Amino acid sequence: MTPRIGLLFPGEMGAAVGAAVDGDVLWTSDGRSDETTARARQGGFHDVGSIERLVAESDLIISVCPPGIAEQVATSVATAGFEGVYVEANAISPDRTERIAAETGLRLVDGGIISRTRVNLYLSGAHDDIEAVTRLFDGSDVDAIPLPGGVGAASALKMAFGGWNKIGVLLTAQAYAIARAYGVADALAGEGVNADPVPRAGPKAWRWQDEMEEIARTCAALGLPDGLANGAAQACERWAHQRGRAPELTELLDDLSTRPG
Repeated sequence: MTPRIGLLFPGEMGAAVGAAVDGDVLWTSDGRSDETTARARQGGFHDVGSIERLVAESDLIISVCPPGIAEQVATSVATAGFEGVYVEANAISPDRTERIAAETGLRLVDGGIISRTRVNLYLSGAHDDIEAVTRLFDGSDVDAIPLPGGVGAASALKMAFGGWNKIGVLLTAQAYAIARAYGVADALAGEGVNADPVPRAGPKAWRWQDEMEEIARTCAALGLPDGLANGAAQACERWAHQRGRAPELTELLDDLSTRPG
């Protein structure tokens, strides 16, 4: 029998994961944007209308939602009586993932999505539940990779990678803002500091901000300095209005500074 997989929700990354699933992908259009609807149609996902129907009809559910609503989504699934495997694949701290598992009672598999040349879906939790998830992606464009350790391990990897990857881009933007203020941006480029990733990051900053705050919480919980991640979150906040736009580097550098002129 073909497995039926609930997907919450078909955002940019969620749609990529859903398209790789070996099974029928269900989603709910309730409260979702036109962009999400278009991605779901393109992926051939079946709209069941509501969370309650999605829970009733799904064998396994994958949650790829904005980090800020991870608990809300998991609670709605648990409240609707879901008894299958729930993949918590959001960019949230290990502590939050563990808390969601404890408070909802879901059969939770911790997932961490890292997308570079391919999409890697790292998984931690109960062995049998991880195997059920990995089978969905056999031979697909998504590599499902089990990790040692229980719930929290995949989230920790996501926090580690997200900090290294995204904060690096934000530091590059800061470097160019400093260099431009003193007319030495060309010299900075000559030292091999590549500004090309910065304009691509601007339109994504609205969803990066939550992830940076999660990284800061992860650092604080481990007794690590959290100022770098909090500063990155502030930079993302100043770019949040760039969602859906295609800004030039100069515009993004203007956004970073609160100093007139």
